[in-house]
Amino acid sequence: MTSYTDIDLAAAVEPPWVADNGDGTYRNPVLHADWSDPDAIRVGDDFYLVASSFHRVPGLPILHSRDLVNWTIIGHALHRLEPAEAFSTPQHGCGVWAPAIRHHNGLFWIFYPDPDRGIFVITATDPAGPWTRPHLLKAGRGLIDPCPLWDVDGSAYLLHAWAKSRAGFNNKLTCHRMNPGATPLLDGGRHIIDGDALPGYRTLEGPKLYRHDGWYWIFAPAGGVATGWQSAFRSRHIYGPYEDRIVLVQGDTPINGPHQGAWVTTASGQDWFLHFQDKGAYGRVVHLQPMRWDADGWPAIGTPAGGGPGQPVLSHAKPATAALPPTAPAASDNFTGPTLGRQWAWAANPQPGWWRLQPGGGLWLACVPTDAAGDLRRLPNVLGQRLPADRFRATTTLRLAGATIGARAGLTILGNTYAWIGLERTRHGIALVHRTAAEDEPERDAALAVPVPTLADGTCAPVAVGVEVGQDGHCQFLAATQFAPPRPIGPLFTATEGRWIGATLGLFATAPQGTGTGGAADVTALHVTAPPAGRPEHHPPAR
Repeated sequence: MTSYTDIDLAAAVEPPWVADNGDGTYRNPVLHADWSDPDAIRVGDDFYLVASSFHRVPGLPILHSRDLVNWTIIGHALHRLEPAEAFSTPQHGCGVWAPAIRHHNGLFWIFYPDPDRGIFVITATDPAGPWTRPHLLKAGRGLIDPCPLWDVDGSAYLLHAWAKSRAGFNNKLTCHRMNPGATPLLDGGRHIIDGDALPGYRTLEGPKLYRHDGWYWIFAPAGGVATGWQSAFRSRHIYGPYEDRIVLVQGDTPINGPHQGAWVTTASGQDWFLHFQDKGAYGRVVHLQPMRWDADGWPAIGTPAGGGPGQPVLSHAKPATAALPPTAPAASDNFTGPTLGRQWAWAANPQPGWWRLQPGGGLWLACVPTDAAGDLRRLPNVLGQRLPADRFRATTTLRLAGATIGARAGLTILGNTYAWIGLERTRHGIALVHRTAAEDEPERDAALAVPVPTLADGTCAPVAVGVEVGQDGHCQFLAATQFAPPRPIGPLFTATEGRWIGATLGLFATAPQGTGTGGAADVTALHVTAPPAGRPEHHPPAR
């Protein structure tokens, strides 16, 4: 088994959110970023987590931990989305939905759905990769949330849910027999749990299938991503009938949902449950709950609440594992490694020539000519990452070189709405600009353009740009020329989520179609930190 360090060399500074309190306890969420639809397993002393990635490339991020609290990114299982041409432009809400990861017969397996194409399977001997090319296990529209089970008698099964937007129905869980190699399915499948027959159930989805203590167990959420609950189902037979029990609800906590996740057991025998919470622009953040078994043999998750379902803990003693230094997935990048930090992903399949790392450090981004240059939501070459915390500050320095008129580059907070700050080449030279776009609306200026001095070599002077993100997604953009500290530019902007994902912190360079090479942008290290000490909370301006 490969050994993984818990230090990501791409990190230049301490991350803005660390869940480990350093005193034997942790705070939730353990991952305060959009690691949506998490599934996790333990192999030996190592835990591995996979998350959905939708249209982002590379897809299927793989995270590693030794204690379920401190996580680092070790790779991605998909380096391009197929079919390649279909994902050459951003396909918001499409691509890779909720996956499942398992370890069986010496291999790591990921089962993942593309809701427009079917359920795919990939394998690897090392979770950091390389992974095999996707094998289509079941074709069809609306097939989502697959999970396999290899039973004790050698038989194998596939369980999945349905997306009403594609299939025309949902609220049902379907089980197939499959061969142990997960190459063909062996039957047409049958619905083994019908949510329509259960009082109060709606949008039953996200199932995870287990065998424990002589029972078949299905952990599945219902009631909707932002407003539902977590249920458990059990039966002595794979096809049922299943008993059901709601095992985790929001209760009087601020943790809405709580939704879809994974049951894992430590080497010492402790049980834990990872799930997500929908936090809008911050995405679907991951929480860790203690889990135990009650006197009736049902899982009790979180903290007891008056004899009913458990509710999420805000903090708790850490799992009994080896002591580790507090860490979190990298957000900063000094652009000095052999490749981009693993936190980055493109908005579509990347093309050669979009980017390169400069000798001695720095990122070069081509101003790619495209007819989507006026709308970042349609731009394939946005290099983005998840918002890494509920409060953070991101800063970098930009220059434009060889830019044609209309070329621009900047730092963005991108969702269904967006804002950006950066540089644009106009007929009068290069200017610092700040723009916003409402949902389904074109960009508008959020501040007056400021001319940027031109240096002797014909390039523009470097410009510092940044953004501070605060409570409720309120964003204050920052900028400065002539090596001055960044200062606030324009009014507050409120970040919004994208299609099934949180907002993106991104870098981009683009030019209008028909402008040849368009020029390029030079980007220095991106520093992502907690906001400066003593900084007041952001509040929306008075109306």
